[in-house]
Amino acid sequence: MMNELFHAAIWEKAWKDDPDTSAKKMQKAGIEPARAFDHKARAFNEQSFNEEGRKRTKRIMNWLEGQGVRFKNASVLDIGAASGVFSVPFAERGAHVTAVEPSLALVELLEENIATFAEDKVKIVPEPFEDIDVQARGWSHAFDLVFVSMCPVILNWESVEKVLHCARQFCYISMSAGSIENSLVNEIWPLVTDQPLKTENAEMGYLLHLLYLKGYSYESLISRETKTTEVSREAALQEVMTWLRNHGLPVDDRNRKTVADYLEQTYPSGKVVVRQSGRFGKVLIRLQDQNMYTRENLYDTL
Repeated sequence: MMNELFHAAIWEKAWKDDPDTSAKKMQKAGIEPARAFDHKARAFNEQSFNEEGRKRTKRIMNWLEGQGVRFKNASVLDIGAASGVFSVPFAERGAHVTAVEPSLALVELLEENIATFAEDKVKIVPEPFEDIDVQARGWSHAFDLVFVSMCPVILNWESVEKVLHCARQFCYISMSAGSIENSLVNEIWPLVTDQPLKTENAEMGYLLHLLYLKGYSYESLISRETKTTEVSREAALQEVMTWLRNHGLPVDDRNRKTVADYLEQTYPSGKVVVRQSGRFGKVLIRLQDQNMYTRENLYDTL
């Protein structure tokens, strides 16, 4: 058993076969990851570029700079760029950004934000990263920083390797590191099912353990974050129905009416305050250290 803890192939298989990963849950619910944000693209964009959103982005960028990342004249590949929440500030700090985003709703907003904040500094690639041949595109080890923030492109270790293959110096990956709590879902869940609400997420554990076993140099940070938003009853209804679908519950007329009636009775003003909290993991992988390690091992065998 102890030997299995240090066998990378076993961890790779466990991650690939895990039925409870975010991607598997979305697949079972019939949700296409590239379309998942379409219905709330504008709300997401507003939250990303308001004062609070800008502060969150700045904290992450400052952490990266504290680890040695430099943006001025750097080439950055932003995978899952959304409306430019990071692509735009990367460009504002002097980087040349390639922004990969498959959602057309978010691409439209990204184009608007580039025109306002970062003209000529961001190139948009409106395609799913999964469909891109990085070798043919000339992206192999082509970017000083590859940045993947809360993006469903990270499915398993094979997808991590594809992302790492694009990076020359650094690769940043962030994802959930445990249960995501949603105050509205907690209120409504007992009204539609007697099943326990299970939202555990082990993908950050797979990632960190495999990076360790495969000899990568990295810095990681696990933090608990809380966000409060105010949305309309219609938006709240859509959000709850998405949660139900993600957790394998029927999104039928009965449950929709149950949720709609609850929202109308509990939030007569039409505005719903939603508090979300959870642990999130960030990891910065140092590819130049990995390359040096590989060269040193090679010299040792000569």
